[in-house]
Amino acid sequence: MQKEDQYKDRILIKHFRYASVRAGSIYRYTVLAQRGYFKDPTFINYLKYLQYWKEPKYAKFLKYPQCLHFLDLMQYEHFRKEMVNAQCAKFIDDQQLLHWQHYQRKRMALLHAEAEAQKQVQQQTKDKPG
Repeated sequence: MQKEDQYKDRILIKHFRYASVRAGSIYRYTVLAQRGYFKDPTFINYLKYLQYWKEPKYAKFLKYPQCLHFLDLMQYEHFRKEMVNAQCAKFIDDQQLLHWQHYQRKRMALLHAEAEAQKQVQQQTKDKPG
């Protein structure tokens, strides 16, 4: 039975690594917290180990770099304890979603403004006598 538990733990750790480094979903952290992983000193050391992803040579491969912020937060015992609370996790997840929505709108507005500015520059160049 112990080998089976070790196998399940290895799979869960791989899943966590995927979740934390690539997706950053709070829900996955909550599951880990509810299963007691955030109390395990070995797992906490693993969280410290994962900080190598913050180095630019690794971070450039991340699709969701905000997961690095959550990795920082998971270094704190208080945050790990709070992740057991589903309401807390939902609040954080909601805030993250709102941030993404705001970021996308702001980015689109900036891109649109830049495109308009380039059109004006092109038009002024065409209209210049010469």
